[in-house]
Amino acid sequence: MQIYSTRTFNYWKKKGIKHDAPLPLFGTNCKQFMQKASMTMMANETYWRYPNERVVGFYRGLAPELVMRDPKLVKQILIADFNYFYSRGFLPNKFYIEPLLRNLFFADGDLWKLLRQRFSPVFSIGKIKAMFPLITERAEKLQLVAEKVSTLDSYDIRELMSRYTTDFIGACCFGLNMDTLNDGRSEFLKIGKRIFSKPPGDALRGSLKVISPKLFKYLHFLPPSLETSVNNLVISVMQQRNYKPSGRNDFIDLMLELKQNGNLVGESIEQKYFDGSTKIVQIEFNYALLIAQVFVFFAAGFETSSTSSSYTLHQLAYHPEIQRKVQEEIDTVLEKYDNKVTYDAVNDMKYLEKCFYESLRKWPPIGYIMRECAKKYTFPEINLTIDKGIKVIIPITAMMNDEKYFAEPEKFDPDRFKSMKDMKNNVFIPFGDGPRACVGGRLGLMQSMAGIAAVLQKFDVEPSSESVPNPKADPTGTVAENFAGGLHLKLRKRKCKNIY
Repeated sequence: MQIYSTRTFNYWKKKGIKHDAPLPLFGTNCKQFMQKASMTMMANETYWRYPNERVVGFYRGLAPELVMRDPKLVKQILIADFNYFYSRGFLPNKFYIEPLLRNLFFADGDLWKLLRQRFSPVFSIGKIKAMFPLITERAEKLQLVAEKVSTLDSYDIRELMSRYTTDFIGACCFGLNMDTLNDGRSEFLKIGKRIFSKPPGDALRGSLKVISPKLFKYLHFLPPSLETSVNNLVISVMQQRNYKPSGRNDFIDLMLELKQNGNLVGESIEQKYFDGSTKIVQIEFNYALLIAQVFVFFAAGFETSSTSSSYTLHQLAYHPEIQRKVQEEIDTVLEKYDNKVTYDAVNDMKYLEKCFYESLRKWPPIGYIMRECAKKYTFPEINLTIDKGIKVIIPITAMMNDEKYFAEPEKFDPDRFKSMKDMKNNVFIPFGDGPRACVGGRLGLMQSMAGIAAVLQKFDVEPSSESVPNPKADPTGTVAENFAGGLHLKLRKRKCKNIY
């Protein structure tokens, strides 16, 4: 047993890579397995503990992994040598994958590539503009709910923005008026929260799958009740439409259109013929695969947008001089658009965009990026060769809060972004980078900014008696980072020309 539980622990020692001392079975990831730290927190701790290293060894259970500390190496992984690192690496067993995780975010290899090819047009600027009236309508409803919230001395702004994003997803994804803004107890909102909660039972299943992927291959990361709820919801909507596009142009319609176009067909990223030419592969786009894509659209929109928008409001509450500048811009811009939070109006709010990006720098909803090495790879700069299957972790929260790359990183300073070039480099990567960058990043940005603009158009945000200037991360977080105890603020109605 002792030999089995430590058999891989010489991997980094033999290669001369510094690392913490691993524990039998748990490796250096014990705190995450015990729900005392999220994976982002583990990646950050490893990053800060070795300030002079370009890479640091890590063991998730028995699996050797590599934490990256050098932006140049990060760029190689995400962009230059992407053909070695096209896999996300979240799935411990490649042959037994639970149905809902066969989606664009978790998928690897050919399934990812063919899905990505089909998905890219779905999130074009034209498509986002077409669905933006749904955002405008929800932004106006958000203001009405904020009116009620403003009578309270303190309110969890994360809860308010979750209801806003969930209401939009209900309309945009399912073509349903879920009214989660007015009903904080809606089943739709419960599903969204359940996806990102991790009670002890979920944590145990996940840990067992990671520690022994073959032995526990039939265990699911997601609870059966959640799988049932998502399947029933999507199937009921498709049944109402006779499994054909309805003309609503929502996400389910787009997926049904893709299904009508037939199977996924394209060049393989994994397979080649003996002469080196690329194989053409085909994957059936069945209803199970369709439901998995709807699931990830719902999950990603629910968590990342609500986290980033609420944290931006939190930072503006603690920086009233910046908040006033944002509100002046909102007032000026909206005056040109009949006081409507439209696509063009939000697109004109350049200072708000800087504030949003600065909040993403301080607290990215997805705090780390992971990639899996598809074949033996050498980092020539550090004379390190890693084997196929080794996963690399890019701790973007730590990197974007490192004074080597951002002066006074603890300071909320939107003016550090002088131009769009500053928002797009190999250190500031809240949406990822390269071919696997977030396909819905633009939609998430516009949706979040619309919600923030709607709140600040009519309300000031202030710290409340329950507010904390530096919120703590929830150690039970899964892929995304949430706030322990929420984000409590006070909303106060503005006295200005845009209040009616």
